[in-house]
Amino acid sequence: MMQELPLDQVYPLLEPGPVVLLTTAVKDRPNVMTLSWHSMLELDPPTLACVVNENNHSFAALNDTLECVIAIPALHMAEKAVQIGNTSGRDTDKFSAASLTARPAWQVGAPIITECFANLECRVNDTRLVGDYNLFVLEIVEAWTDPQQPNPQTFHHPGYGRLVLDGEDISFASNVR
Repeated sequence: MMQELPLDQVYPLLEPGPVVLLTTAVKDRPNVMTLSWHSMLELDPPTLACVVNENNHSFAALNDTLECVIAIPALHMAEKAVQIGNTSGRDTDKFSAASLTARPAWQVGAPIITECFANLECRVNDTRLVGDYNLFVLEIVEAWTDPQQPNPQTFHHPGYGRLVLDGEDISFASNVR
């Protein structure tokens, strides 16, 4: 028998992917925020959607510059990701506060984070849903991985201060790449 679920408990059921760090830069001032609302949309060209709340400092930077980096942290960075998510970039240099290394990206003005196992340089290619839903559509224009971090374990944010770790990989035959 099914039981009614309060609507404020739906988020953990649909949490879309691993926690990532979104970097931006305005006037050579880098910023980083923790992001868990994102989803791949297309494979070719690689396109993703992300939601950045209009009250976040990063919203204005992303909306103004139309570019960012999605940096993917491994488990060893979980505490830093939480720290970044609990701090505003309006008054704080979050790179320094979290002891992160910002390096210039190749295609966009936002920095990559060298401690992350992957960095995806992105340009906003659709803003039609920003006004209504704070949803940016990003095209990944360059991607980088750190060979010194093979098989990284990512983590997810199902809400309410909890993190969930990726588990064991299982594989099934598929005709889709």
